[in-house]
Amino acid sequence: MIFIKTLVSFLKDPEYRDLLFTTMIILTFGTVAYRYLENWDWVDALYFSVITLTTIGYGDFTPQTVEGKIFTVFYIILGIGIILSFVNTVYAHFDKLKKEQRDNNTPSS
Repeated sequence: MIFIKTLVSFLKDPEYRDLLFTTMIILTFGTVAYRYLENWDWVDALYFSVITLTTIGYGDFTPQTVEGKIFTVFYIILGIGIILSFVNTVYAHFDKLKKEQRDNNTPSS
């Protein structure tokens, strides 16, 4: 239940919506680039974009073309800050709601 509340309140806030929108643009940009630079299918390109920007880097996919490698360098520099901001913002928002819920459930003396 708290997850749904968090998601709804997250989407109502313009700052969070803008961050979500920016994150989606960066992921879409990477997905399209890898689709055409590396000739990967759409799912693999999206998967690699997410894995790269979250710094997980499983290593099951790697760019093979020079263009793909150069793009990856700039993509990481551009995208990692945005993705980390997104993850941090979601965590902070979730933590704030959790504290508010705990404070509301605490009986006053």
